[in-house]
Amino acid sequence: MMDSNRRDFIKYVVAGALAVGCPGGLSQTARATIEPGQPKLDSEDNTICHKVRDGARFKRPSVSSTYELIIIGGGISGLVAAYRSGNCDFLLLEKEPHLGGNAYAMEYENCAFATGTAYIESGIAVQLARELGMEPLPINNWDGSIIKGDFIPDCWGSGLDHLPYRGPVRDSFRNFRDRILKITVERRAKELDNLPFTHFLRGYPPEIKEWWDCFGPSNWGALAHETSSLVAITAFQAFAGPNRNDDRFTWPGGIGALSRRLVDTLLPKSDERMLKGCTAVAVENEKDAVNVTYMHQGELTTVAAKAVIMATPKYITARLVVGLPPAQLEAMRKIRYVPYPVVNLLYDKPVFDKGYDTWCPGNSFTDVIVADWTIRNRPDYSPKFHILSCYAPMRESDRSLFLSDAGTIEVAKQVVRDVTKTLPDTQAEPIEVHIFRRGHPMFMAKPGNFTHTLPQVRKPFDRIFFANTDSQGPISTTTGAIQAAERAIDEVAVRLKKA
Repeated sequence: MMDSNRRDFIKYVVAGALAVGCPGGLSQTARATIEPGQPKLDSEDNTICHKVRDGARFKRPSVSSTYELIIIGGGISGLVAAYRSGNCDFLLLEKEPHLGGNAYAMEYENCAFATGTAYIESGIAVQLARELGMEPLPINNWDGSIIKGDFIPDCWGSGLDHLPYRGPVRDSFRNFRDRILKITVERRAKELDNLPFTHFLRGYPPEIKEWWDCFGPSNWGALAHETSSLVAITAFQAFAGPNRNDDRFTWPGGIGALSRRLVDTLLPKSDERMLKGCTAVAVENEKDAVNVTYMHQGELTTVAAKAVIMATPKYITARLVVGLPPAQLEAMRKIRYVPYPVVNLLYDKPVFDKGYDTWCPGNSFTDVIVADWTIRNRPDYSPKFHILSCYAPMRESDRSLFLSDAGTIEVAKQVVRDVTKTLPDTQAEPIEVHIFRRGHPMFMAKPGNFTHTLPQVRKPFDRIFFANTDSQGPISTTTGAIQAAERAIDEVAVRLKKA
């Protein structure tokens, strides 16, 4: 067990947007190494993003350049939109100093780890990866759980017989599984989407809800009572059903490896058209074009395009696009987001390697991912460091903790304590802890979101089109981001053909 005094001397590295309540800042990514007893507050100037958040209107300069297409947002959705734009004369604006959004990979001494999205599933995302010359690496491991200190492999499969509960509780887990697997989702989709998942947890012991209150926040940002039953049941039938197949794939660095390949593919021909550190402040349809005003290095610039794709979360989009139809604006404002730190623990010895993604109910983190899972057994692989990525979604009311490095570090310290408690066999302590704080990275899969809210959100608004995974749903995934981008590109093509 790690000595508490020694734990106080772990080095913490904080990165991520400090302006977590804002739709954009001037220098959004703060990276600070914090030594014990020396909390450091980043000296960002949040004046512009706070003004946008509060509805300020900026004096817009005259149009200085014109493009066929402007893409706002350089995450997976924006990058895919750029990649699928063909020979279109596009301009991509990204507020962060790097591209990739939440799918952004980091390295420590040549060991890659994810700062957000962990894996893709077979289908459109795998097809894109292979098109880019990347072979997705299969995970091939059903998720386990650590419950009461016991590691239970394949928790909802063969693990049901080994849950460390009394017989009646184990029987309830099995009964719950069998009942949920019998539901015909396709026939009841609209009904299920409007029911909170707690409807199906009634009468079951609290241990089942505790597991779902771990799984749900990590995957779709919501506790069981806030979750669409359609979302939860669809996910459950995929990983617990009789015909299940683990079709998940990843790379060291998670989906950051995919965004990096997209950037590397685009940059040789489009480097000057992919601008970082640019905060959009207004997007407005005009008679024959869309005007976009953005802030870069303290100066405002206005550019125009025949069409604009907003590859941005809707809490940002709603504040940037001028004149949105009231129903669409209201729908965008209905979407809620959770603060979501990812805490990477860096060790100089092996610590845990029993499963790729392991669920840990009752902790400040929900699940822990082995960063190098897909390459750990290669004969030529001998890493100096071992990295565990801990996912720690938080309640909306706790977002203010991210407004300082000190608050962020307290979140990470609790994760370190809980990991040490949950993995009692290890005598190791992390040599560094890297925290990626994000205030609004994942939208909540609330009842009615998929069947009512998102169809309204993604309707084209004249020459403005809407991508990002929160335009697509039902949950925040790489697949949804790609689908949204490709849909938006098709809508742009139709609109420009009419023009």
